Amino acid sequence: MSISEDPLDGVEVLSTADLTAAQRSAVIDVCIAAHENEAFRNLFTFLEAGGRHFLGHHGPELVSHAVVTTRWAQPAGQPALRTAYVDAVSTLPAYQRQGHGSAVMRRLAGAIDDYEVACLQTDRPTFYEHVGWEVWRGPLAGRSDDGLVPTPEQRGVMVLRLPATPPLDLDALLTIECQPARIWE
Repeated sequence: MSISEDPLDGVEVLSTADLTAAQRSAVIDVCIAAHENEAFRNLFTFLEAGGRHFLGHHGPELVSHAVVTTRWAQPAGQPALRTAYVDAVSTLPAYQRQGHGSAVMRRLAGAIDDYEVACLQTDRPTFYEHVGWEVWRGPLAGRSDDGLVPTPEQRGVMVLRLPATPPLDLDALLTIECQPARIWE
């Protein structure tokens, strides 16, 4: 892969299964540095082998990352939508505000047209709004075998409309399937 000065040219896409041990370690290091959170050491215990990683490089150095896994979000009145769920969006502090994170998110948006919608949870909505994401304003809940699990404390859930996205009412209820140890995050 040729890496140029344009951050978008330095974005590589690999599946979780195709990441080498060194790449996994670098992803974890970027996530920990960006979020100052050691819990990212467990990142790969939550990811399925089919996850897609978007790796932003500056020269040979990994400086930015995001991963997409498949989940099922369901807007009120619609069937569950095959959802590109975005996690672990991170950029090394020394490279923040230089376009690397935006380049990763633009590359990601262009590579997930096999999904019906994209979704993420963040405490930095303005970053995502400038690359096309919208805040979900309506109530949120998880779906389990026992029914809905309301999450009124949940904030910062955002969606990205894709070519196959049906009309969305951002003020309606949005649910997502519960996963072990988490609902939205």
